[in-house]
Amino acid sequence: LGLSGPPGAGKSTFIECFGKMLTERKHKVSVLAVDPSSSTSGGSLLGDKTRMTELSRDMNAYIRPSPTSGTLGGVTRTTNEAILLCEGGGYDVVLVETVGVGQSEFAVADMVDMFILLLPPAGGDELQGIKRGIIEMADLVAINKADGDLLVPARRIQAEYVSAMKLLRKRSKVWRPKV
Repeated sequence: LGLSGPPGAGKSTFIECFGKMLTERKHKVSVLAVDPSSSTSGGSLLGDKTRMTELSRDMNAYIRPSPTSGTLGGVTRTTNEAILLCEGGGYDVVLVETVGVGQSEFAVADMVDMFILLLPPAGGDELQGIKRGIIEMADLVAINKADGDLLVPARRIQAEYVSAMKLLRKRSKVWRPKV
């Protein structure tokens, strides 16, 4: 599964919860988390793993943070090979968290069985939903942080994206993207 979304959408937190649910159901989960590299120093924080404290201690999970090292598209130059290595290593679920910085970070969509776009409740209006790029590549749009005071805005953005998705051309004859 590929997972992308804007900064602050809760990608790492979602992966922590989802990954724990999967390992409790006896799956072996691999997480390939991609972090941006500095254009100045070339370094990367590789901090996504720190948001997955429970999952990182789970014996049925493997988390590998990697820097983009200048590669565009939200993944690294070797992400596809890393997915294959994880599958070969016996991991039956591989989650790829992209850099997730904008509408062009969807290279992972061609590497995975399902591409999930995670959005916060304040992710924009319906016009944001029909912009070409990452939205039209998504197999599933998940509105995250939909609780407490954010429940009403989350429901509104969900309705707007459902409407917007109807305007996009279908990528598959058998699957219609869900929100």
